Amino acid sequence: MGRMKLEIKKIEDNARQQMNFTKRRQGLYKKAGKLATKCGAQVVVITFSNTCNVLAYGQPAVNIVLRRYEAATGAAGRGPGSEGGDG
Repeated sequence: MGRMKLEIKKIEDNARQQMNFTKRRQGLYKKAGKLATKCGAQVVVITFSNTCNVLAYGQPAVNIVLRRYEAATGAAGRGPGSEGGDG
């Protein structure tokens, strides 16, 4: 037997939404760290919360990975709304 598919919907309660965001963000960072450790990848995860907080995780460090990305794609100096890479 397979797993049941759960419906994904927005959490309307702000307190529950913030708690869920924090828990899932921590889980995402943990997965990104495992990817970096097991595969030797350089990883950066940037999240924007609904309260306008910008949070970032990087391994080895956010600025190192972003500089490498900019060098590889020529993304430095692009304005807001620009997209680059293979995203």
